[in-house]
Amino acid sequence: MLVLFDIDGTILETYSAGRRALIAAMNLVRPGHDYTLDGVQVSGRLDPLILGDLAAKYDVEVTPEIMDRFREAYGADLGRQIQSGQARIDLLPGVSELVGIVHEWKDVTLGLLTGNWPETGALKIRTAGLDPSLFTVCAWGSDAPNRPGLIPVALEKYAESIGGDLENKHVIVIGDTPHDIDCASSNGCRSLAVATGRFTLEELSEHDPDLAVQDLSDTSMLADWMQGFLETDTDETG
Repeated sequence: MLVLFDIDGTILETYSAGRRALIAAMNLVRPGHDYTLDGVQVSGRLDPLILGDLAAKYDVEVTPEIMDRFREAYGADLGRQIQSGQARIDLLPGVSELVGIVHEWKDVTLGLLTGNWPETGALKIRTAGLDPSLFTVCAWGSDAPNRPGLIPVALEKYAESIGGDLENKHVIVIGDTPHDIDCASSNGCRSLAVATGRFTLEELSEHDPDLAVQDLSDTSMLADWMQGFLETDTDETG
């Protein structure tokens, strides 16, 4: 089984540090506009898509060179915020405990499915106090053109690093937005929705996740829920 965590709003809270870095990077790479993220959908989106929408709002062309420069500037500003103490990044309730429990399970691999670029995603996790190396299989925002496309990427990386093929139904996606739920369902995966981001439990439940919770603090219940799938998967394959 493969358990894929989203980062922002699921594993950790950045208190808008990432949004500030987006604007700072845009001002550096393409100055001359009073950039804001008003009207730009951010939660659950891939970083390259967020940049594209922000640029389009101000009729700014995004070439591959601009994308590379923006990515570098974004990471640099986020790092500056963290180093200066301007940015505060905290783990959300239950995350450390749940990750620790699942990491110890045999035949289960931890991973990430996130809109972040690899370097900034790892930076956020590390700053929050979690070891990024706990997550073996990672599908990043730069790995596919849209979020549903990250599931095939994760499965391919699983085959490369763990060995063997994994059926989509043996994947659990944990996230805080409808995009995470839809990503899972469109690929035949299971979903665990958590209302620690910008969407309420009711809003998430409207998208029919396999399970929706307020946060990840009830680790015993969540572990039992996942173990139920693990036992089913083992029975099917064994």
